[in-house]
Amino acid sequence: MEETIDLRQLFGTLKKRLWLIALITIIAAMVSGIVSFFVLTPVYQARTQILVNQESSEQQPLNAYTIQTNIQLISTYNEIITSPVILEDVVKKLNLNVTAKQLSGQVQVTNSEDSQVAHIVVQDTDAKRATDIANTTADVFQEKISSIMSIDNVSVLSKAELADSLNPIKPAPLMNIAIAIVVGLMLGVGLAFLLEYLDNTIKTEQDVETILELPVIGSISVIKDRELEGTRVTPTGANHAVRGETYGG
Repeated sequence: MEETIDLRQLFGTLKKRLWLIALITIIAAMVSGIVSFFVLTPVYQARTQILVNQESSEQQPLNAYTIQTNIQLISTYNEIITSPVILEDVVKKLNLNVTAKQLSGQVQVTNSEDSQVAHIVVQDTDAKRATDIANTTADVFQEKISSIMSIDNVSVLSKAELADSLNPIKPAPLMNIAIAIVVGLMLGVGLAFLLEYLDNTIKTEQDVETILELPVIGSISVIKDRELEGTRVTPTGANHAVRGETYGG
C-alpha cells in the first residue's frame, strides 16, 4: 500500500520536537548576532559624483551629439579611474599602506543608463579614509584626464562628506539575524523529522497499530510506587492493606 502523508502526524512530530526547533533557532540567532556585532569589522562607504560634460562655446555649441559622446566616454572613464595611472597617485597623496591593485578592489565606478554623471564609490573599514579616497580619486582623475584623453570634460559634481559615511553598510546585524532565524527554523524542522524517522521505539498504542499493524486488545496500566505503599500481596494471593503494624484480613 502506498504511504499517505498524515498532516496530524506531521504536526504531532513538530509539536513533540518543538523544544528542539526553538533551541536551534535561538542558538542560530544568538550566534549571528554575536558575530555581526562583535566579530565582523564594520565597512563604511563614501560616494563622490563627477560630471562628464564638455563646456559649450560659440565654435562648438552643446548639442545632442556632444551629450551622446560624453555618455559613451563614461564607460572608458570607468576603466581609467580604477587603473594604476590614477590610483598610484591616490596612494601617494594619502600615504596609504596598500598597492594600487589592492586599492582598485575598494573603488567602484557606477553610472545610470544614459547619464553623464558617474559615481566613485569607495568602501573601507575607516569612514574618514573612505571619504578621503573617494574625493582624492575624483581630484586626481580630473587633473589627469586632459593629458590622458586630450579632452577636458570632467568636473566634480559633489564630494563625499564624512557625515554621510559614518553609518556602516555592512555587516547588517538585523538582516543577518533574520536570515539566521530562517535557517535555524529549517535546520530544526529537518532535524526533528530526521529524529522521528530514526526513532523506531514503540511508546503508545497508536505506535503498535501503526508500526506492527496489529490491533490493540488491552493495555497494562503503570502503577506508581506511592500507590503500592498501602498494599501488600500475601503468599495466597490476597491483598491486605498495611496500616502501621496492623494487618487486616
